[in-house]
Amino acid sequence: MFRIFIGLLAACLASAADLDPVHYLENVKVLASPQFKGRGTGTPELEKAATFIAGQYKKAGLQPVAGSYFQSYPVTTMAKLGKRNKLTWHEGALKKDAKFEGDFTPLNFSSAGSVTAPVVFAGYGITAPEYNYDDYQGLDVKGKIVILYRREPQEFDEKSVFSGKSYTRHAQFDAKATNAKQHGAKAVIMLTDLGSSELEKFGKTAGPANAGIPFVQMKAEAMERWLEGQGKSLRMLHDDIDKDLKPRSFALPENITIDMQVDVERQVKPVRNVLGYLPGKTDEYVIVGAHYDHLGMGDQFSLDANPKGKIHPGADDNASGSAGVMELARYFSSRPQEMRGMLFMAFSGEELGLLGSAYYAEHSMLPNAKAVAMINMDMIGRIRDGKVYVGGSGTGSTLKKILDDTKKPEGMQFDMSETAGYGSSDHTSFTIKQIPVLFFFSGLHGDYHRPTDTWDKINAKEAIKLLTFVADVTEKLREGEERPLYVRVMPPAGSQGSASGSSGGSSGYGPYFGSIPDFAEPPKGVRFADVRDGSPAAKAGLKAGDIMISFDGKDIQNLYDFTYALKSKKVGDEVAVRVLRGAETLDVKVLLTARK
Repeated sequence: MFRIFIGLLAACLASAADLDPVHYLENVKVLASPQFKGRGTGTPELEKAATFIAGQYKKAGLQPVAGSYFQSYPVTTMAKLGKRNKLTWHEGALKKDAKFEGDFTPLNFSSAGSVTAPVVFAGYGITAPEYNYDDYQGLDVKGKIVILYRREPQEFDEKSVFSGKSYTRHAQFDAKATNAKQHGAKAVIMLTDLGSSELEKFGKTAGPANAGIPFVQMKAEAMERWLEGQGKSLRMLHDDIDKDLKPRSFALPENITIDMQVDVERQVKPVRNVLGYLPGKTDEYVIVGAHYDHLGMGDQFSLDANPKGKIHPGADDNASGSAGVMELARYFSSRPQEMRGMLFMAFSGEELGLLGSAYYAEHSMLPNAKAVAMINMDMIGRIRDGKVYVGGSGTGSTLKKILDDTKKPEGMQFDMSETAGYGSSDHTSFTIKQIPVLFFFSGLHGDYHRPTDTWDKINAKEAIKLLTFVADVTEKLREGEERPLYVRVMPPAGSQGSASGSSGGSSGYGPYFGSIPDFAEPPKGVRFADVRDGSPAAKAGLKAGDIMISFDGKDIQNLYDFTYALKSKKVGDEVAVRVLRGAETLDVKVLLTARK
């Protein structure tokens, strides 16, 4: 009987050590369930998800770090629309009020505050020297409220210099905000399309957390009624600009002012990373991580046509990676102790800009110097045709050999890349700290950032095959005598991806600068997460950690301001750049070059 009992116990222990697709999928289902409402950063449901993950760590036998499974940090959450919004037209003694949410509404990136100022009509609010077009030419808008058309001129003309079939960067709302701000405007009123009564839904608009200027959208028909007394027609002005591509900007009489109050609330809330530690025989360790947040009930990052109020479950993005972390924690905790420990991490705030991982990397609860490597899993649940992207093989001296020497799962193909990319996922935060990284990713699909990213589409068997490979790689990192040394591998200029689609080193129109932005925005300016070797920024002496506050004499509030200012320059231009470096303010000259 005793022998039978021992045999059954051994079988149970062996089973507990196996990576299990059923157990894995159950954790995906929990995180992607309606009770967690899409795990939006700053929501109570994300906190419930954190508690669930911590419970799985504890169940697996992982130790808390510094007495806790949680690391809390502050996050400015998505904007909320307040109730004290107003917009009033004053014409001498005449007063006309616009209806909040009927005639006008702020955009979510608008600054809050009150403005009373004279009024200027500035066409489309575009300055495009490459097309010899400038709505602000000869127009003084300093200290004034500008009225703008949405989009850009000649939008239905296929022969238009603005491209006709698709919109240029000048049509983007954040570009209009930046351009108005850089011309000295105090606030922006952007009109709806002529003939349209649809206001942009609050929370849908992509842009910075705070554009640094009050920005509202107003129905064109409401503004048309106000302008009738001035003998102006929005339709006629629009058609005249389209006819000859010449601006029709003008200042309204001095007795006309607009009084605006914009009530947009941004709350700072505590958000948690979830950590669990498995000790090794030494104080060195391997990090295995994934982000567990998603889009919640839909916001500006949703790709659904009408996302508001819909749960975005985020089963693949990234319940799949988080479940992988929990499954690996269960697997390794049942195995004998190895030379190096493991730190299992579930990050929050990734969808808002790698906030959780960036915070941990700056405030690490175990020494970064003892981290041998960081393995990141983001969207590993929808493997198709056995294809998996593996990034970062060049960031550590032994990583490529470890990957080559590890048995590949049957039917699985790996697309290996030496670089890990900047801005794409949480491994970026550790690359910047000179920790070797590996990034596992199964690719985008039609349900990405949509309410249709549900648990029933997860391929658990393929995910477990990948996790088996990740476990074997991790074991080599834990037991290998030779620790991988960090290797600085920068992606080619112009090949980097980013959450915002813009940076000083990204591809597209404009000259090359060479900075890599930290997506956790400081109160003002753009912090450099890194600076590319040999780039114009590097040659000017700029470094990681610098915060740019001025570019070419223009204040820089956020990354969008910097992108707009950079793309307005030409190859060969020398620009003045002002940065904060600790307590110092530094002024340098940067010679912009062509992208390679």
